[in-house]
Amino acid sequence: DVPVAVPARPRPLTGNERAFTAMVRNALFRRVELFARRRWADLGELDSGWGWTAQRWQEIGDAYFDEHADVGIGADARGPALLMVDRQPGVWRVRQLLDDPAGDHDWVIVAEVDLDASDEEGAAVIRLVDVGLLD
Repeated sequence: DVPVAVPARPRPLTGNERAFTAMVRNALFRRVELFARRRWADLGELDSGWGWTAQRWQEIGDAYFDEHADVGIGADARGPALLMVDRQPGVWRVRQLLDDPAGDHDWVIVAEVDLDASDEEGAAVIRLVDVGLLD
């Protein structure tokens, strides 16, 4: 008998926590960049599956930009201090703070990352929960 090599089961996407965290950070920051550039249609397209239309994004953006002149998208804005990840079994709850010019960090993008769906998709599956002023 010739031994048959059984292919190793591929490691799930979420199995490499460091790489998966970077993927989630990039996905949230993509939304920050689009928000900073007021690209409501692109944001609506990105999150349309969860009921986040371009109009909904624009209404939130209008409220933000009534208070602040812009949104930082530099190194500080991308840094780990502005992204909080609550790692729970099966789901990560993430909060991406917006880097406003006053440094208030009082606006946030709140989302959930479905780990099983992410493993199935081969990409971070992110569901937007809320965008707005911190409570």
